[in-house]
Amino acid sequence: MATVGDVRAIASRLPGSEERTTTAGVSWFVRSKPFVWECHPWPSVPEPVRTVLATEEVFGVKVSDPLDAEALREMEPRVFLPQTTRWGEPKVAFRLADIDLDHLAELVVEAWRVQAPKYLVRAFDEVGESAADV
Repeated sequence: MATVGDVRAIASRLPGSEERTTTAGVSWFVRSKPFVWECHPWPSVPEPVRTVLATEEVFGVKVSDPLDAEALREMEPRVFLPQTTRWGEPKVAFRLADIDLDHLAELVVEAWRVQAPKYLVRAFDEVGESAADV
């Protein structure tokens, strides 16, 4: 079972990562672009998903392509929620308590890669870091 502390530990080790508290909760940015964030039950979220967001810890991450988000939702529907809102697409939301730590690390690192400038990604890759290392 993953925790907010796990998300924090992973995100904080990524180059250029900055933790911020927003109206929606805690989020991590790279060069002012969000890559992982806490999800909340905004009125624009469809009712069944809003109920989950109100009762469970749910986080969202950027993904590289809408097909990636759909594949994750289909692969593990208990972990990954249906689309929350159109804002920030492509993205995917997941139940924090239901994701294993390795998969969490992979999601956070890949979300960072989607949002990070190429020079940071290149420097990260040159060091030979991977999701397993963070």
